[in-house]
Amino acid sequence: MYTDRTLLPKECLRLCALGTLALSDKPISYADLANLVRHFTAHIMGPSLDMMGSSLQLLKLEGLVRETCGAGGKGEGELSLTDAGRKKFDELMQGTLRDTSGELSRLVMALKMRFLHLLDAETRRDQIEILQDVCELELDRMLVLREQHENDVGAFVGWIDMEVSRLRQKHAWLTSLL
Repeated sequence: MYTDRTLLPKECLRLCALGTLALSDKPISYADLANLVRHFTAHIMGPSLDMMGSSLQLLKLEGLVRETCGAGGKGEGELSLTDAGRKKFDELMQGTLRDTSGELSRLVMALKMRFLHLLDAETRRDQIEILQDVCELELDRMLVLREQHENDVGAFVGWIDMEVSRLRQKHAWLTSLL
């Protein structure tokens, strides 16, 4: 049975939080983690209401992170990744990307690039190949559009050419990662 594994905004936040914890060599306070996630997502997508609704507290309730007491057992605890959190991180990193042009797709792509090195070599290679395939499909669509509008006047054909160039450059860069 086919299941769509395209990441939703809530899952992007989870991936960003879990990946940030996976990168860290020490626990991170809830407030710092929330700020790091908000900072990263806002700089990739800009301000977005879709990216504000998910609480990082759910990660703790679901057993994906553990909270340890702060200094002296008082104050705000610090969060670290559990084994279940690492497993969920790996699962989210293998989420699907439909294209590379929309805001959410740009965020997914950025998250994959930020945390790609945390995956095992085979999974990392698979993810890069999937991203190449997505890029190729998008490039093919643009080339068909370019062919259909080759005699148009105005800026449209120039815009298509710019997109084709960007996609070819992105594909070459992904190939260099292999």
